[in-house]
Amino acid sequence: MENWQKIILEIRAGAGGDESAIFAADLARMYQRYAQKRAWMFTILDYAPTSTNGYKNITAELEGEHVYDDLKQESGVHRVQRVPDTERAGRVHTSTSSVAIMPLVKAEEVPINNGDLEISFFRSSGPGGQNVNKVETAVRIVHKPTGVVVASQNERSQARNKDKAMEILRAKVFEARIQAEHDRVSGIRRELIGDGERSEKIRTYNFPQDRITDHRIEKKWHNIPKIMEGDMDKIIEAFKK
Repeated sequence: MENWQKIILEIRAGAGGDESAIFAADLARMYQRYAQKRAWMFTILDYAPTSTNGYKNITAELEGEHVYDDLKQESGVHRVQRVPDTERAGRVHTSTSSVAIMPLVKAEEVPINNGDLEISFFRSSGPGGQNVNKVETAVRIVHKPTGVVVASQNERSQARNKDKAMEILRAKVFEARIQAEHDRVSGIRRELIGDGERSEKIRTYNFPQDRITDHRIEKKWHNIPKIMEGDMDKIIEAFKK
């Protein structure tokens, strides 16, 4: 299908300790629920869970109509302001998690030299980080020239996990090339007109005020619980205007 697209979604906990990891899990669930709503396929490829039901990082593959077109603006640092469940004094904490949306690219578009790869195998992990498989079917790949590290552990065989890890690797190397060119052009632009860019955070989720603010388009939305359950249509549509 002409509009059928595949992407890699990567979410990483940032500043804020356990609360950041919990927020990363909240974001993963939000995108998964939205994918279900859109009839997109959502497959978790790799994850590093914490004992607080959060994620240090999580990587997923999404496939469906317009999936990259509709989610590409989600890349960036997401900031949350709320009172954690563990906070006894009722103080609002600020934490961050980063989101990366990367299109899957064909092997011929990003040639990878096998000699540049360091491949290792391990047992997949479950909640709290404990090993759940007795066989080392999970795969981790290091791309030595760039230092990019990827992993896949959700498939049942080493071969399938290796294939998925290579897909992630190609997407990340491709994204790194685009980012390097963007940084080069941005550097030239800053020399010409100065640095007027905003802080790296793209969106703030303010739970006490029940408000989500996107700092790039200066739009605000309310009813955070509903949005976090996958009701993202208003946010997605705002970027199409």
